[in-house]
Amino acid sequence: MPEETVRLVALRDTALDVDEVLAALGDEAGGGLTLFVGRVRDHDNHKGVIGLDYTAHPSALQRMQDVCELIAQRHDVLGVAAVHRVGRLAIGDAAVVVATVSAHRGEAFAASKDLIDTLKAEVPIWKHQVFVDGTEEWVGSP
Repeated sequence: MPEETVRLVALRDTALDVDEVLAALGDEAGGGLTLFVGRVRDHDNHKGVIGLDYTAHPSALQRMQDVCELIAQRHDVLGVAAVHRVGRLAIGDAAVVVATVSAHRGEAFAASKDLIDTLKAEVPIWKHQVFVDGTEEWVGSP
């Protein structure tokens, strides 16, 4: 059942913990666990970035849950986890951690890619970047 397969879904205003995600997906039948960590980089579109803020719509957590359940239905996975950071982040901070566990690596890779791509496309979390030159931009806002 997809609901039982979704093991961890959270929005946090504190540092993300990769070990928490790995622990949530512990499964003796899992031969492949694929983890993706999205980090704040020091540039975007050829401009230096000095920091950013993530803001989430009040529906974002439920949308993350919905996306995780969808991934569990689309792929033959044993577990799905997704945690996203909100608030002010510095260069190098983890902004999102997603992972899936499956009996085989191929399905875990495919499911994790689908998970991060679908989260980015469908969950209302917006990034406000501040650039070295003093300009700023919102990414992903309506």
